[in-house]
Amino acid sequence: MSEWILDLINRNKYAEVRNMLIEMNVVDIAQIVEEIDKDKLLILFRILPKEMAAGVFSYIPSELQEFIVESITDKEIKNIIDTLFLDDAVDFLEEMPANVVKRVLRNTDPETRKLINQFLNYPEDSVGSIMTIEFVDLKKEMTVREAIQHVKETGVDKETIDNCYVLDNNRILEGVISIRKLILSDDNEKLEDIMETDIKSANTHDHREVLVSLFKKYDLLSLPVTDNEYRLVGIVTVDDVVDIMDQEATEDFQLMAAMQPSEKEYLKTGVLELAKNRIFWLLILMISATFTGNIISKYDDALQAVVILASFIPMIMDTGGNSGSQSSTMIIRGLALGEIQPNDILKVIWKELRVSILVGIVLSSVNFLRLLVLVKVDTFIALTVSITLMLTVIVAKLVGGTLPLAAKKVKLDPAIMASPLITTIVDAVALLLYFRFATILLGI
Repeated sequence: MSEWILDLINRNKYAEVRNMLIEMNVVDIAQIVEEIDKDKLLILFRILPKEMAAGVFSYIPSELQEFIVESITDKEIKNIIDTLFLDDAVDFLEEMPANVVKRVLRNTDPETRKLINQFLNYPEDSVGSIMTIEFVDLKKEMTVREAIQHVKETGVDKETIDNCYVLDNNRILEGVISIRKLILSDDNEKLEDIMETDIKSANTHDHREVLVSLFKKYDLLSLPVTDNEYRLVGIVTVDDVVDIMDQEATEDFQLMAAMQPSEKEYLKTGVLELAKNRIFWLLILMISATFTGNIISKYDDALQAVVILASFIPMIMDTGGNSGSQSSTMIIRGLALGEIQPNDILKVIWKELRVSILVGIVLSSVNFLRLLVLVKVDTFIALTVSITLMLTVIVAKLVGGTLPLAAKKVKLDPAIMASPLITTIVDAVALLLYFRFATILLGI
């Protein structure tokens, strides 16, 4: 499709291009914009109707947004900002350098500029920074007929009209009513008689992760956002929550792989930036791994006395690391979905202890028989390896289950306590247990 449109642009068939584009979804147009050369991008962007151009603008990457803003006129910038929903405008400005932000704000009307600055002052990753103010508000004294007429008059510029919010004269949130209920109710009924008063809401300073659990738990399409006085200041819609879920999942995957989080796409991120994002945690893990080296050096005499002990170290350490990763993955997922809270740590310990004992007994029993029958080692060596293996599994699962909870308790991202860090801790503990049992059971 992009090649076809580019060919039409090269042949100056702008009317045909416009007719094709206005029949397309803005998301698909944004994908085409990403694929064509920058010298053709502006032509395509200017061909679009004003509302569609703003929609496409909100879906393209920040580097293309910056290129467009730096290449178009002040009047065109004003048209984009005036047409964008406020939350999309704020998201765009948060990614821009200071000179671009100043130029954009200079070309907005005073009221919009004030609102944008207010949004930009909310803490990063807070609910307030991603909400929109384009919602329908009603009064409880209205009849259904009056409310529907008000929605018709004001709803065209709102991000959603699925739910309407009932406010008092001080903008205190008193109720919520769906457009479906409005349409199906009697025209003369008062809103105060049919509105829902059990309202789920978020505070402007809540962390955005709160939204994911609320939307999932209550199957919401939108959620009101209030200030500390319970005045309605905005709403969050489900499309924003989907973006949050994607960003949080990406961040967790990166942290679990011992990398600094980055929102940039892999192929669009420079080599130096990728290296910088990875090297910090690799340095920490490399330095912490010296503890395992020190433990092995300390028991060098034991290894020389019974050389075969060294061949079982990788198996014990790998099993411990894998066991810890299983537990941490389940706990991190539970925390992300709101199924587990830091206060559940004792329940988690009790459950992981029982699981680890069962798993440890099975693994150590199979390993004991394998060493005796297949490897044909001394019984005490097989016993040493198997007991160490069972205790390592128990320790690994307890560590993997509790560290993410501890991280959450001290306001850190639980994903930090994922497999690389847990593996390093478990490796050190496994080696200490291994050599301790070896010295006791083998008398070395």
